Amino acid sequence: MRSASLLLALAIALPTHAQQATTTIPQSALDQVPALRVRALADRTGWNVVESLTTEVGPRLAGSEADARAVEWAKAKFKALGYDKVWTEPVTFPKWVRRSEHADVLGVHAQPLVITALGNSPGGTVEGEVVRFPDLAALDAAPEGSLAGKIAFVDYQMQRYRDGHDYGVGGGGGIRGKGPSAAIRKGAIGFLMRSAGTDTSRAPHTGMTSFEDGLKPIPSAALSTIDAAQLARLVALDPHTRVRLALDCGIEGDYTSQNVIGEITGHGPRKDEVVVMGGHLDSWDPGTGAIDDAAGVGLSMAAGALLKPLHPQRTIRVIAFANEERGLFGGKAYAAAHANEIARHQIVSESDFGAGHIYSFNTNAPDSAKPAVDQIAVALKPLGIDVIDGEGGPESDVGPISRLGATWASLSHDGTNYFDYHHNAEDTLDKIDPKDLAQNVAAYAVFAWLAAQADGGFGSAPKAAGDAGD
Repeated sequence: MRSASLLLALAIALPTHAQQATTTIPQSALDQVPALRVRALADRTGWNVVESLTTEVGPRLAGSEADARAVEWAKAKFKALGYDKVWTEPVTFPKWVRRSEHADVLGVHAQPLVITALGNSPGGTVEGEVVRFPDLAALDAAPEGSLAGKIAFVDYQMQRYRDGHDYGVGGGGGIRGKGPSAAIRKGAIGFLMRSAGTDTSRAPHTGMTSFEDGLKPIPSAALSTIDAAQLARLVALDPHTRVRLALDCGIEGDYTSQNVIGEITGHGPRKDEVVVMGGHLDSWDPGTGAIDDAAGVGLSMAAGALLKPLHPQRTIRVIAFANEERGLFGGKAYAAAHANEIARHQIVSESDFGAGHIYSFNTNAPDSAKPAVDQIAVALKPLGIDVIDGEGGPESDVGPISRLGATWASLSHDGTNYFDYHHNAEDTLDKIDPKDLAQNVAAYAVFAWLAAQADGGFGSAPKAAGDAGD
């Protein structure tokens, strides 16, 4: 029998790559892919699910009566699609309600403006002179107190990009999130912004905002892009243009919704490991939440159902997350509930960027899983999907568990037109191309199937204390 010191010496002497198992996908699994692609591209399940959710439930504002109906709808749909196990997990959050919203230009150029309250805005009526800023940086640079008694108006026009990056920190989404607090710090009594959208329409885009601790929230709303341009012209014509902003909305206690989870049970020794797909069940209230995010729910439900007859080795877990829109509450609740099961989550993915053609695949899996990742990439190539370095990342609701150490996969949609309809009344079923949605289903089905059959893992492991935010 070898001594402990000899065994330790031998272990240290072994090269690192020899100690770390390499992950590959068996040929038997790869052989199933062509037929799976064909079935998925011809299958109508994804479309039928999206049509059902947007028609039978419609808008699904978190905390509303429709939220509860959406939960029951999801439970029933999972069961109807043949999922082996269906359950819910509670998600509690502050309930925000919208009742009415109005804005008017006052004085000699009096006229109404088309607006929508930003999520989390308080109600109230304010009236004041409008001060226009071209972007958030200009608002941040305004002198302290310079907006006392006035309404801040950030007039930033988002630009189109396939990856939607102008929605980020300095773009439309960043302005919506940080603009109201910046305005309060300068003394403003109200906040208006050009909608975070790339359209030219009178359909304003809503979305979540927040207020920094210690600041008293002010009524905050988004103008349609057309009305923002109109207000900019009026301010240029008369720098003392005044607006009345009247919102009836606000927080009304707490509400408990549910993450709805369906599983296709795995077969064999790896059945306790899960491959995760999903989308978020809630939506904003102006439209019917088709691209955001009935599409994500529908394509993941359909992909999972397609895999059941193939008897995947790992369990396929599909999650319809609660209340993503108002602060990732569903994703955070799921991560907290499963924080002790990170290693079981072989790889996690979510679709929350519309239903455009998926053009890129990526993952943060370690080098040991690169052979399997390369095999998945080859299998996705006939669907028009490439691996693009630097593209993608964990989508919204799988972000929290990925920060705890779960490996993510990203299948990136073409978002060139996504922000024409994002969070506005035009987010409806007709904005989805059935052929693109079928390609989405095929991509997720192929990815999940091969991930479920892989020999070896994708690197999911709990992060060390202090690393979870990385």
